[in-house]
Amino acid sequence: MKPVKVIIVEDDRQIAEIQRRFLEKISGFELVGIAHGLAQAEDLVEVFRPDLLLLDIQFPDGTGLDLLRRLRAANSEVDVILITAAKEVDTLREAMRGGVFDYILKPLVFERLQEALNNYREHLSKLHAMQSLAQKDVDTLLPRSAASAPETTVPSSDIRLPKGVDALTLEKVRMVFSEQSGSLSAEEVGSHIGASRTTARRYLEYLVSTQELEAEVAYGSVGRPERRYHGRGVHLN
Repeated sequence: MKPVKVIIVEDDRQIAEIQRRFLEKISGFELVGIAHGLAQAEDLVEVFRPDLLLLDIQFPDGTGLDLLRRLRAANSEVDVILITAAKEVDTLREAMRGGVFDYILKPLVFERLQEALNNYREHLSKLHAMQSLAQKDVDTLLPRSAASAPETTVPSSDIRLPKGVDALTLEKVRMVFSEQSGSLSAEEVGSHIGASRTTARRYLEYLVSTQELEAEVAYGSVGRPERRYHGRGVHLN
């Protein structure tokens, strides 16, 4: 499969440079341009025909959601991953209506971007390999689909869990935080529940999205940023 062509759309030049360096470390992706404004982004999309935009929301000349709407109105085929500090639920809803592939909250952590990009590349591979669709194929391509979820005695409040998040494991993660008052990394939570760091992070990010947990970036002794999770009202030391 040929490299995925990416454009970074971020008005803060320092953050754009961080994203560029992160992208260089992830195989299968090719950066074809960096835009620091929405008009420049539209020009680059028209010229380079990228597969994917890494798009911020707040810009001096408008919002990333404005750009997303214009791209969809023009039938652009480019996909979008939003990387933003916007935590408003309404913003997320509008982004989902615009068909974004993922929504990542700042400050950006390398592992979260790597996970999103690898998921996107896997998504493209599945699409390219398909000749026709069966329902099970649709269910694997649309993460929010619950059609393939096995029948279970899940409480009604958990019926709409996203694909890849099951109620039993979710409850284990909740129990971890009910039994301690500090913050934990995805690796530490994975150790508690007997799962990998990637799996634990998926559940932790879900609980952040439902506002049951909060996440902050802490810096270790070697200065490497680490995303740590804690209950609401509990803050890192």
